[in-house]
Amino acid sequence: MTGVYRIKEIFYTLQGEGTHAGRPAVFCRFTSCNLWTGREEDRHRAICQFCDTDFVGTDGPGGGRFATAAELAAAVATAWRGQAHPRSRPYVVCTGGEPLLQLDEAAVAALHEAGFEVAVETNGTRPAPPGLDWVCVSPKAGADLVLTRGDDLKLVYPQPGAEPGRFEHLDFTHFMLQPMDGPDRVANTEAAVRYCLEHPQWRFSLQTHKYIGIA
Repeated sequence: MTGVYRIKEIFYTLQGEGTHAGRPAVFCRFTSCNLWTGREEDRHRAICQFCDTDFVGTDGPGGGRFATAAELAAAVATAWRGQAHPRSRPYVVCTGGEPLLQLDEAAVAALHEAGFEVAVETNGTRPAPPGLDWVCVSPKAGADLVLTRGDDLKLVYPQPGAEPGRFEHLDFTHFMLQPMDGPDRVANTEAAVRYCLEHPQWRFSLQTHKYIGIA
């Protein structure tokens, strides 16, 4: 797939979740998702009803429509603020929405050409293009999982119908359990901690960016 890339926002921050938590990164947020329209009036009938991200439109910082992969990569490169160092490679996290509705081999190649290590955060319902350096899949109850191998499997917990035991046989390097945010966050956090202590094949993952007040 090639063509116009529709981007909600591009910004430089710290990765807040998963194995790379704390790592400086450019976040490239693609518009659209196949599990929810992003509009509140549709949330009650969405497959994924707990999303807390605005991915509608192209009006965010650095957002817009990019006609080519090279234009998109140039915009990501412009957002990088880190100083060059032999121990640090520029890092971009392609997220959404659902980035694999748009992210393709051409975009991955252009980001590599711009010097970036390329990660994706996906719900796993779409195949991934070749060449990605890091794949993080976050399964959702009620959605068919197509992408069954990668680096992080990051499961929001609890989700009836998406219990951890359903996924731990898959070919991932890390299995992360992340408490669901919202009004029951405290109880969900305690439940996730208990589960990880009882099932040490899972690691506890926290949305650290929400606690330190960054995007």
